[in-house]
Amino acid sequence: MITGATAGFGRAIAVKFAQNGYKLIITGRRKERLDELEKELIQNEVKVLSLSFDVRKRAEVGSVIQKLPPEWKEIDILVNNAGLAAGLSHIDEGDIDDWERMVDTNVKGLLYVTRAVAPLMAARNLGHIFNISSIAGKDIYENGNVYCASKAAVDALSKAMRIDLLKHSIRVTNIAPGMAETEFSLVRFKGDKEKADAVYKGVKVLSADDIAGIIFFCASLPEHICINDLSVTPTQQAAVGHLFRKGT
Repeated sequence: MITGATAGFGRAIAVKFAQNGYKLIITGRRKERLDELEKELIQNEVKVLSLSFDVRKRAEVGSVIQKLPPEWKEIDILVNNAGLAAGLSHIDEGDIDDWERMVDTNVKGLLYVTRAVAPLMAARNLGHIFNISSIAGKDIYENGNVYCASKAAVDALSKAMRIDLLKHSIRVTNIAPGMAETEFSLVRFKGDKEKADAVYKGVKVLSADDIAGIIFFCASLPEHICINDLSVTPTQQAAVGHLFRKGT
């Protein structure tokens, strides 16, 4: 089950697992994109269930998971991918609507989905949860305040889940990507493509396929091995604020 499967990391993860024969539950708010992705995935001769809902809506999340047909409730892997950055400003000038959108999606949405799915895994003493955090959850950059805080929460929750679900043999992996080119910056800058493109100028950044491959590798390890936490950056990025831009 992959949340936020309509674009970026989520879409690439869905494609990667479909290519390797996994049954997939793909979720997202944009039904048209989900339908398009489902058509693409079934070409791999795998079963796909599309669920269009908003992870920010607690009742909706609980209802959708509860109503899953029995054959779809045996979820082996959950990828909590739905997330975003909105705005880029100093804390004293921040847009509170942007703050709420990030906290509601990146933190509360992840919690709602996990709370609905984890008991299904615990009942079988089997499962693997991937949480998509960020290197911004491990360090802070100027104007990143609430986004960084939300991803630090994901980092902490991943550690807590690993401890709490230990007795159920459930693996939990926190994936913390560095600079990656998806819709991320386009969403942050509210559709301003020039600003979004400038973020990546002079850097060979990570791709969604790179992250999908890493997650598939972690999921494919023997059950007695758990990658608890994995930070990954482009070679030209050493840390949040340390980049080497070529040709600039």
